[in-house]
Amino acid sequence: MSTYTKLTYHVVFSTKYRRKSILETFRERLYEYIGGTIRAKKGHLIEIGGIEDHVHILLNLSPMNAVADSIRDIKANASRWVNERIECPSRFEWQKGYSAFTVSYSQVDSVRHYIRDQREHHRERTFEEEYVAFLERHQIGFERKYLFEAEHHG
Repeated sequence: MSTYTKLTYHVVFSTKYRRKSILETFRERLYEYIGGTIRAKKGHLIEIGGIEDHVHILLNLSPMNAVADSIRDIKANASRWVNERIECPSRFEWQKGYSAFTVSYSQVDSVRHYIRDQREHHRERTFEEEYVAFLERHQIGFERKYLFEAEHHG
């Protein structure tokens, strides 16, 4: 018997300190680059979207790669791409960590719609509120004080 898999994940991560640094001027090219990184890892990008301070990715990953390794590579390559090619007011970085939720095939269209509707969705809810809601819905324990990196001045 052969092995068959369809490993679908909804991945969410933010920019460092949730800075609004995913600019409209390069957002689509960044998303295309992330899609290329996913393909290079033998994955398949289903949907990608977000706003200035975070990204949602719906993707299939190869069973040959650990989820953590794939996301590490996506984030590292995307940061490098932005910093090498794009004029940014400051160094582009992602926040440490991410969330990855498995998605049933029957829910793919629903998650795609959710990702496409990010701009509208965030008129009513902040990224922080959205992120906490995801963790709670999936019954993932967390301590709020460790959830987000805070920027320190002085």
